[in-house]
Amino acid sequence: MNMATTTVMAPPAPKRIEDMNLSIVMMRDIVLKTMFRKNTNTVSSLARAVCLPVPVTQELIDLSRGQGLIEAMGTMGAAGEISSEMPYQLTDSGKARALDALAQSEYFGPMPVPLEVYREQVERQSIRNIQITRDQLTGAMGHLILPDDLIGNLGPAVSSGRSILMYGPPGNGKSSISNGIRDAMGDRIYVPRAIEYSGQVITVYDPIVHSKAEEDAENPTALRRTARFDRRYVMCKRPTVITGGELSLSMLDLVYNPTARTYQAPLQLKSTGGIFIVDDLGRQAEPPQKLVNRWIVPLEESKDILALQSGEKFEVPFDTLVIFSTNFHPNEIFDRAALRRIFFKIKIDGPSQENFLKIFALVARKKGMQLDEPSLVHLMKRKYPTIDNLYANYQPVFLIDQMIAVCDFEGLPYRMTPELVDRAWANMFVKDEHIVK
Repeated sequence: MNMATTTVMAPPAPKRIEDMNLSIVMMRDIVLKTMFRKNTNTVSSLARAVCLPVPVTQELIDLSRGQGLIEAMGTMGAAGEISSEMPYQLTDSGKARALDALAQSEYFGPMPVPLEVYREQVERQSIRNIQITRDQLTGAMGHLILPDDLIGNLGPAVSSGRSILMYGPPGNGKSSISNGIRDAMGDRIYVPRAIEYSGQVITVYDPIVHSKAEEDAENPTALRRTARFDRRYVMCKRPTVITGGELSLSMLDLVYNPTARTYQAPLQLKSTGGIFIVDDLGRQAEPPQKLVNRWIVPLEESKDILALQSGEKFEVPFDTLVIFSTNFHPNEIFDRAALRRIFFKIKIDGPSQENFLKIFALVARKKGMQLDEPSLVHLMKRKYPTIDNLYANYQPVFLIDQMIAVCDFEGLPYRMTPELVDRAWANMFVKDEHIVK
């Protein structure tokens, strides 16, 4: 399957209450709570609020009317009035029921998607269905100067949708490469606003994590557009969750809001269908081995296990490309069993001298620093031998920014000189010495 032509099958919109696979009481109560909280009084406005087609919303209103919880406020307007609709309101019994339901759960608005139904959509848009070509991956990383064989190693790893461990010295672009992998995935998937399990609501869609696709912007005048797909989902770019030293095991559990009595999906569930990047592995408070142990079942069985407040455990899909990035050698932080479960291990070394000079020239041109051959010779022949000619991708940016800062302060033109090189170099490393306290 070629990513450029892949079209993810959209979740079909429900046509009847029976298609919802949710408890009638739950659906009715969400309608009542939404009317109470949002003060909606027409079928179309309520349908938009609960993200359901108008016919299904009308069924729920009729059901509630039959139970004496909703009543019509009058008759529709004269024939020919486009915007005329029958207005509805909660009865006293309906208000009492809404308040009672809110006391049990503050959730209202978009109707949740049952977990079992969501599983089917995850399979339709699985990240393992993506097949990225060399050209696509190279295009997404065109701004990076990489070793010739790196794309060849990354491509199969990304296309497999399996876990990747990138390791090597700091400052050599592991984070930039991870972001390039993210950018190479150009298609879109459908993210549920909320899912339901055992009567509990778990919110999934997060505007901080998920980038809503432009085509999903709703036009209030185009009422028929709402039938294109189930509006309980949001069409988004494949999500990317990036964590660093702040990652803890608790962030991989359901987050319960005791006030609202609802749950928020953990990071890995929000990244379903996309990428989860664990940057700077080894800098977290939790030992790397312990973090990876938490991922063993998800990585091997494509499912994760979460727990409700009651202690009840249940399975959710795990369809995520996990990328671990570390400055440590894998043997220092993992045992063999953990390494076996990480499917691809790719070392990211520092650049060769040739690639280092390409990066240096590229950064200098971008930042307006005029290069000078004697200064470059000074840098390469006098400075780098003092650190055994160990080049890193971050160094050109660091050195040039340092030189620019000096030029700005001294009122000098942006032109490289041996003196500027020396001043910049002095800030790149800290000399080992004992400080008397």
